[in-house]
Amino acid sequence: MAHHALSSQESYNPNHLLDILLGKMQLKNDAALSRMLEVAPPVISKIRHHRLPVGASLLIRMHEVTGMSIRDLRDLMGDRRTKYRLSDAQGRPKPEEKAAQQAAQQAAQQAAQPQAQESQGNDASKSGNYAH
Repeated sequence: MAHHALSSQESYNPNHLLDILLGKMQLKNDAALSRMLEVAPPVISKIRHHRLPVGASLLIRMHEVTGMSIRDLRDLMGDRRTKYRLSDAQGRPKPEEKAAQQAAQQAAQQAAQPQAQESQGNDASKSGNYAH
């Protein structure tokens, strides 16, 4: 079973959040909650079984539906982090992507050099003395 990093926090309990939402919106079950939040029913099930974290988009949807603040929603599930931080690996290009980007930059630079040299040569011929 795959666990996400937040599930390692002892206080993390998304079931509490889901149960509060069920009560606040006067819903009978998780299927009704999934319809209200416009997510597939397995999403709620995976969250309940700690196989899927409550993501940012779902938190925002909960906020829109209930009017509760994001901070309150996070508190209800036991998420006490004060900041979200991306890992160093996120947002970085993969090694093969990085190599491809570098190759493209080098090719662009090499293509620009002959054009720059041609324009300099043309400028030199234009700067000569002309008889009027």
